Amino acid sequence: MVVKLQRPILVGGLGLSFSLWILESWHDSIVQLGEYSVLSLLLVGGGLLLLKQNRSKQDSHILDSLPVDRETVESAIAKTETVINHLAGEAENDVETLHVTSLLREKIPQLYTELDRKEIHLAVTGGKSVGKTTLIQVLTSNWRPGIGRQICLQEIAPLFVEAGENSDAAALAQAKATDFILFLTNGDLTDTEYQTIQQLQAEKHRLMLVFNKQDQYLADERASILLALKQRMQENIVAISTSPLPVKVRKHNDDGSVQEWMEQPAPDIEQLTQQLGETLAQQGQQLVWATTMRKALLLKAEAKNWLNGVRCDRANPVIEQYQWIAAAAAFANPVPALDILATAAINAQMIVDLGNIYQQKFSLEQAKTVAGEMGSLMLKLGLVELSSKVIGTVLKSHAVTYVAGGAVQGVSAAYLTRLAGLSLVEYFQQQEVAVNSANRFNIEILGQTLQKVFQQNQQVGFLQGFVKQGVKRLLPEVADEKMITAETVA
Repeated sequence: MVVKLQRPILVGGLGLSFSLWILESWHDSIVQLGEYSVLSLLLVGGGLLLLKQNRSKQDSHILDSLPVDRETVESAIAKTETVINHLAGEAENDVETLHVTSLLREKIPQLYTELDRKEIHLAVTGGKSVGKTTLIQVLTSNWRPGIGRQICLQEIAPLFVEAGENSDAAALAQAKATDFILFLTNGDLTDTEYQTIQQLQAEKHRLMLVFNKQDQYLADERASILLALKQRMQENIVAISTSPLPVKVRKHNDDGSVQEWMEQPAPDIEQLTQQLGETLAQQGQQLVWATTMRKALLLKAEAKNWLNGVRCDRANPVIEQYQWIAAAAAFANPVPALDILATAAINAQMIVDLGNIYQQKFSLEQAKTVAGEMGSLMLKLGLVELSSKVIGTVLKSHAVTYVAGGAVQGVSAAYLTRLAGLSLVEYFQQQEVAVNSANRFNIEILGQTLQKVFQQNQQVGFLQGFVKQGVKRLLPEVADEKMITAETVA
């Protein structure tokens, strides 16, 4: 097979192959790995990364570090518009993507209008039969907050009615679209209720836990439940009775007769209306801005997903090109240990090309450094040795292909280059969309991404198919011969 190497770095990388003789003794001394040893190797590699884990800051945490004011929200909307403009510029003639881009762009003016919204939207949610409808009726009839803003109450479909991980997704999405959430419960929180509240709080949704129907408990039980709720929630808890149980009233008349009847007490919601009124009066504008911020970030994420899809379609052929260049280089110049240096040299040019697609500009020298660090990570995590052994095992099952000495190195080099390329794509997709920026690589995050991509691409079925592709490219005559033999046997 003849491969034309048109870039100087590729030629330089091939020249480094002789340096790997020093690895031969180390390579030969490694004990043959069984299934349990392979698992141990993966666990050790995973542990190295977990010890150095450094989580990156994501858009979903932007409300943690920045004050929610008008300027911050307008900046978020502007960044969202930038991503949409990138999508429009890179969609080219893709009709579907251009249509989606148009729909996304139409939402930008709506976000700016949202900033000046005078209504505050409240969601009333919780499980079945907790009193959501009654609470809305009572608040609508009896509550006049007097904060200069209209209050819009929205009842959300009951939660926890059906089993299933995503059974409440639609109802929660409705609640999350509002400015403030009233979460109703009839007693101490179940694990499911508590996890849902934690999820909402983690996503920075403002809520108040409402203990309804407190009148149905004895005084001691009521106090115990309220204490348990406060211990779990710390704050923003109120106890109410939207529809208290009827109370028997007895009247003794002057003539000695006694009259009895059932009387319906008035709703007990004073604690709720007072606390809620104070919150909305003090933070009403910030609640509206926070909701607008969340909508802007969601719109940005949607646009970025589409943009990543467009770029990924352009990146995949680049990765495939370099993986087979790496395969040809290792196959043509096999050594006892996989030529990770030559592979790193080829990966450097791939980094430059992929960076261009994601508008992350890197010089060749920067790319060489990153490629070397990725190669070191692969060695440290045991991916080089493990990949060679797994691919060698697949090739051994077909004696005809295994006789070619460089087949294992060639296919392994292609596989590792593919892992590097896919890891780079995922890493770039996590970054902020920018124009021709020159960002430094976070090698720890890149290492975490590399391990994740490796785990996603080690299935037996995928490896068998990948090896088959490699054999066709590196040994076309052997592949044809096997095919002819198979057809003859059939």
